[in-house]
Amino acid sequence: MKIVVLGTRGIPAIPGGIETHCEQLYPRLVAKYACEVTVITRTPYVKEKKNYYKGVKLFNLWSPKHKNFETIIHSIIGVGMARLLAPDILHIHAIGPALVTPLARLLGMEVVITHHGPDYDRQKWGFFAKTMLRLGEKLGCRFAKRIIVISETIKILVKQRHERSDAVLIHNGVNTPQPLSTTDYLESMGLEQRNYIIAVGRFVEEKGLHDLIDAYAGLQDKSIPLVIVGDANYETIYSHDLKQAALRNGVVMTGYLKGEKLTQIFSLARLFVTPSYHEGLSITLLEALSYGLNVLVSNIPANREIGLDEDNYFVVGDVVGLRVALQKKMGHEQLPDYSKLLEKYNWDRISLQTWNLYQEVAGHPT
Repeated sequence: MKIVVLGTRGIPAIPGGIETHCEQLYPRLVAKYACEVTVITRTPYVKEKKNYYKGVKLFNLWSPKHKNFETIIHSIIGVGMARLLAPDILHIHAIGPALVTPLARLLGMEVVITHHGPDYDRQKWGFFAKTMLRLGEKLGCRFAKRIIVISETIKILVKQRHERSDAVLIHNGVNTPQPLSTTDYLESMGLEQRNYIIAVGRFVEEKGLHDLIDAYAGLQDKSIPLVIVGDANYETIYSHDLKQAALRNGVVMTGYLKGEKLTQIFSLARLFVTPSYHEGLSITLLEALSYGLNVLVSNIPANREIGLDEDNYFVVGDVVGLRVALQKKMGHEQLPDYSKLLEKYNWDRISLQTWNLYQEVAGHPT
């Protein structure tokens, strides 16, 4: 079976939830099942010219690096390229790229879309972009042969708004972490084991990092440093102001991390915090749980769906409530056990679920 993937910036090691999803899923499909996978990537993000990643073919296609037009331009060109590759299935990730679903069907391709979340709820988008994202969701849900959703919340949305009761729930996943071997990066940042708070995310409004910095700034005791891992894909007034606020309040900023450095930061943190206003299903939260960290997360539907204990949640946007919760959580040293909770977020299970759906779409039901 031949599968072409559209909608991701690229793999491997490109920041983003969809990028992580594709990096984990498609090498497993190639290794385990009788399929050939080509991921169409974007030139501004893929610097190294590689033809393969762990058996997955990579086709690096030009796109502009532009906040509002990058996705749609790349998706239109990508559909044309996908048609030339003649796949059995075109798998489109996210509702922005799903705008081209009718075109793909018109060109004779069987289309699966994965709805990673209602991106039009993100604060960073203006009226035009929100309108296009809503249209992408509508067209994707209407014309795709099958729809995958990554959370029960999105499944309900698809059924209520678009009358698609056949959407298949296939979660994001998380790997079991590799044992930590060194702490040199922590030491270079002046951090002590189990004595810092981490947050991970892009510097955009919906990640709520400004709330976290404000809450941290109001703490009387700042002996436990706050570390923010991430950066902005595009420099904006918001990302500039966020960095300035972090500097004023002694927040440690690492930029984007990967590999051993990211492993060290996750492995030995005291507390993980995600103050997001919007998520589909947060892979960074799943990663924090896989490391067995104490967590504190906003009470948005996608986070609540994971099923943590109530003392792990705070009201989204409530800076004072977040500050109180931070103060309380900073005193917790015993690490929880999330092993049962994480069973449904296993990548091997997810790859099998995806393969079974592909078989159905291609006319080879399991």
